[in-house]
Formats: sequence, structure tokens, C-alpha cells
Amino acid sequence: MKKVFAVIVMLMLCVSSASADVVLQLGFENSMSEPIGQALLKWQELLAARNTGLTMQIFPDSQLGNKTDLIDQMLLGEPVMTLADGAFFADYGVPDMGIVFGPFLFANWDECWKLVDSDWWKNECEELNKMGLKVIASNWAYGERHTLTTKPVKTVDDLKGLQIRVPTNQIQTKGFEVLGATPVGMSLGDVYTALQQGTIDGGENPLSTLYGRKHHEVAKYLILDGHVLNYTNWICSSMWFDSLTEEQQKALVETGHEAGVFNNELQSKANDYYLDLMKKEGVTVVDPDESVLEGFRAKAQDFYKEGKLFKWSDGLYERVKEAMK
Repeated sequence: MKKVFAVIVMLMLCVSSASADVVLQLGFENSMSEPIGQALLKWQELLAARNTGLTMQIFPDSQLGNKTDLIDQMLLGEPVMTLADGAFFADYGVPDMGIVFGPFLFANWDECWKLVDSDWWKNECEELNKMGLKVIASNWAYGERHTLTTKPVKTVDDLKGLQIRVPTNQIQTKGFEVLGATPVGMSLGDVYTALQQGTIDGGENPLSTLYGRKHHEVAKYLILDGHVLNYTNWICSSMWFDSLTEEQQKALVETGHEAGVFNNELQSKANDYYLDLMKKEGVTVVDPDESVLEGFRAKAQDFYKEGKLFKWSDGLYERVKEAMK
């Protein structure tokens, strides 16, 4: 009788375990008020509707730690996800991916999406997967990255000597060095205080992030340089992803792509809205003409001569430009 009871208990535990939800914790540095936060709610909703037993919990404002902390957890197989870009992937073993965050690489968003759909990008994602990081979706526009400073910047020469906050990676550090600035690697959550205390002279991000993090309250000069057209990627642990059922994997990837389309619609509508708010709240905005932008682009070309520094494969710049045609 005891043996029969033990078997029944074991079967009940197995059924309970099989029916329990698999929980994915999605952590990111941005605010829920930004378009990307609203799009994540959409993703959460779409994933729940698939009813696969995979659920998503959302943690904004660096509640789960910074990007590096989360990526380190992924490499240990933890069920966490965050957004990251080619510049970070370069630091995690796939150096060629870093080029997508180079200054003034893309002329327009169409070139971004052509590159994302190219065999080159798919091959790079597979290389990253071998390193332990699985790319779930790459079709999310994070926005055009502009520069917000405590001192006026009207041309690229005005950046000389200014301490500009960048995320902690080699690509973005070098990207601002070639433009003449002094880059300072720093977590996004620390930027407001650093601007307020004068530790840095500026930062860079899409308008939605600059406004969402209230950086415009302590830095009143904005130049719409659009130095990076920033598409972003949602990544998780390859080990964890492989532990999911095929149905759960498919649901996560497909709903991630669908939410990305929704995100891009929000981002497109948000730019004018946030720019108008910043102007109303006392920000001086410089919308540079083509001759000024050409000055930025000319200096940015030195970045693409640093292939050996970034450990890029030979002819990478030419291959990428061809892939986005």
C-alpha cells in the first residue's frame, strides 16, 4: 500500500511540474513610459495568449541589474532576457557584430532592416549562439541616437574635449573618440546624477530614452546628429532556450517579432512628440544641415579604419555595406 501511495505522489509531482509555468524574467534599463516599455507589455500579452506554459515578467529601470550583469547570468543558463546591441556582442566573442553600432554606418532605416534580413546577420547570430547567447528578435527599432549636452554643440568640432557618457563597450567608446569627444563608460541609471554633478558633459540616446530618463532636466542642449540608427536585439541564454519545448521556442520568437513591429510603429510616432516636449521644457535644439552632418561623417570614417583594434575580419566594412543594399 505504501509503495502504491509513493507512486501516486510521484505521478502527482510530475504532473504538477509539467503544468507549471516556465517564467522568463525580462530586465532592461529603460522606463516603462518609453515606447519600448509599452511594446514589451504587448509582447507579454501576445506570449500569454499562446498558452504554451511560458510566461514573461518585466523589470524596467535596471531592477535586475545592468546589461552586463544580465548577460553574465545568461551565460550561466539563467532564465533572463535583456536588450543588447552589436557593440556588446563584440565584447562577448563575436567581434564582427560590433560594426552595426559604428557611427553613421546607416543612411536610413531601410538599410538597417535589409541588413537584419541578410545572410550575413543570420550567420553572425549563429556565431553568438555558439557563445551562449540566443538572439530572439532583431527587428526592434530603439531609435536614432542623438547627443544631449550641458554645453552648446553645433558642429562636430564642438565635441572636442567634452566628456560624453556612453555604454560600457569598446565600439561606442571608440565611436565618440573619433568624433573628438572624451567618452565615459557608465550605466544608464547613473547618467542623471553625473550630468547634475558635472561629472560628465553629456550623453547620447534616442529621444524617448533621453526624455524618459529626464536627462533633459540637467542638460539643455540637443543636437540631432543621428550618429547611430539603433536597432536592438532581445537575447537570452542559449542553454535556457534549448531547454524549452519546440512550441515555447516558436511562440517566443514569433511573438517577439510581432511585438517588434508594434514597437517600431510607436517609436515612429514618438520622435516628434518627445522633441516637442523637450523644446517646451527649455532644451535648445540644433537640427544640423547637410554640410554639418558631412563634417560628422568625415570624422566618423576613421572609425572604420580600426578593424584590427576591433578584431574584425578582413573586408568586413565592404561586406556589410553590400549586405544592406
